[in-house]
Parts: sequence; C-alpha cells; structure tokens
Amino acid sequence: MASRPKRKVIITCAVTGSIHTPTMSPHLPITPKEIADAAIGAAEAGASIVHLHARDPITGQPTQDTKYFHEFAPVIKAHSNVVLNFTTGGASTMSIEERLQPALQLKPEIASLNMGSMNFGLHPMVGRYKNWKHDWEVPYLAESDGRIFRNTFKDIQYILESCSANQTRFEIECYDIGHLYTAAHFLERMIVKPPLFIQSVFGILGGIGAHPEHVMQMKQTADRLFGNDYVWSVLGAGRHQMPTATMSAIMGGNVRVGLEDSLWDAPGTLAQTNATQVKRIRSILEGLSLEVATPDEAREILQLKGGNNVGF
Repeated sequence: MASRPKRKVIITCAVTGSIHTPTMSPHLPITPKEIADAAIGAAEAGASIVHLHARDPITGQPTQDTKYFHEFAPVIKAHSNVVLNFTTGGASTMSIEERLQPALQLKPEIASLNMGSMNFGLHPMVGRYKNWKHDWEVPYLAESDGRIFRNTFKDIQYILESCSANQTRFEIECYDIGHLYTAAHFLERMIVKPPLFIQSVFGILGGIGAHPEHVMQMKQTADRLFGNDYVWSVLGAGRHQMPTATMSAIMGGNVRVGLEDSLWDAPGTLAQTNATQVKRIRSILEGLSLEVATPDEAREILQLKGGNNVGF
C-alpha cells in the first residue's frame, strides 16, 4: 500500500512587533539590520513566512515609517525566498492611514489585518519589569488600560480596498469568535477573496483565552463559516505559544511563532533568536509526522502573487 504524502504546515515567524518593548529582552531585533538578520535566520530555520513590524532604531519605538521597511525588506528578499508579511496593525496609538502605508507602498505578498476593535491589555507588564531603557515604554504599556485598538468595519474595508490593486493577500487576525463573523461579512460582500488566511490569536488580555476548548471553538466556527475557503493558523501569546501551536498542528492547522508573540524559550529562559522558536516548533511538527511547507508551497496554498510582484 502506498504511503500518503505528509501534510504541509506553514510556519509564520513574527520577528519583532509593537507588543513588546526592547528592555524586556536584549534579543529582540530593533534596527533594520537586526530585523533583516532575524528574518533570514528564521527562514533558514524553516519559516515559510516572516511577519514584519519596524522600530525606530534609536528609541526602539514602534513605527510605520516606510523608510525602515525599505531598508530591511530588500535585504531579506535578496538572501531568502521566504514570504514577507507586513503589519497593518502597527500600534494602537497610530492612525489607520499611518498603519496602512508600508503595505500600500511596498505591496508585499501578505499583510496582517485585525478583524475588530478591542481592548488590548498590555498594562499588567508594567509591574513585572523594573529596568526600563526608554521614557516612552512605561506610559505606552500603562495607558493601554484606557486605549482601544481601533479596527472598525470602515477601517477594515479601507485597508482591503486600498490594497486590492496590489493583489496583496491578508493574514486575517481574529482575537475572538466575533472576529470570524466579521471576516465572513467581508467574504460575503466579496471585498476579500478566498482562500482566507485566518490567524486565530489566543492569550491576549482583551481577546479570547488560550484554553483548549477555545481553540476548538475557533476552529469549529471557522469551519462552519468558511468551509473549504480558508486556511487556518494559530498564534498563542507568551507561554501559550508552543501549546496552542501544537494543538493547531494536531487539528489540521498551521502555526505562528516568533519574538513578537513570545519572548520565551522555556519558563524563565529568554529565547535568544526567532530561529530558536522556529526550530522548536519544527521539531514538534516533524515529531507529529508533519512536513514544514517551503515558501513556494505556502505561496501555492495561500494563492499568493509571488515574490517577484512586490514593490521592493
């Protein structure tokens, strides 16, 4: 009897981001060179896709200034075939227009897109750390208890329609069950086209928790809403990263890891590189007799436009 081919699993690596601040880990890439090196290292370790934010190289503050994306994106492209995925989330302190610019101007194969306005609670981190490097860090975290991360229906439609001519597809980030229904709303209106790349996010304060029952409920709801018109992936924040990624793999989904989502390699041990986390989840996948998708296989699965059709 012929053996069945192994299922291909897409690994997304979120290299750096707006959630964490530089002094929480000395290993978080900040400068364009550090971000490029980290992305290339993640790709060499097995990442199919790298998800990219930018930071001010002096202050470490999140920024959507396209000049930084223009610095690291061509370097990554020149050294790797990995799929590049730009944020449109940026930070909750930014306007929608500001958040959109890197994806609009550089036209990546994929961009992230949040499916709803939400409380995004970072303030509990303030009490866990003492040695802050920059003046902006504590207020940025502390004031999150009074901030809304805005993603209205109008905002979402604006981003989708603005990038339509670029043929950029989206990593559709769903932090709660209702966000799946919002994605279905835009699919029904044909403002977004299948297959949808649904990234279910677990463990953020203000979103759905990371209990196994919630992971199953997300999958069941997405199956009901999208049928065969979507590709499912899972992101677990902090200590939930590897357990929820493993659940996703077992349930037929894909995975996201990286220092944006978790700074840790083990309890009390900081991950020194993004590649470390990619290698860990890859070993789990291979232990489950699954196979990691190459970047070109991820392009085929997600029906992407290809790395030669970007603006960098």
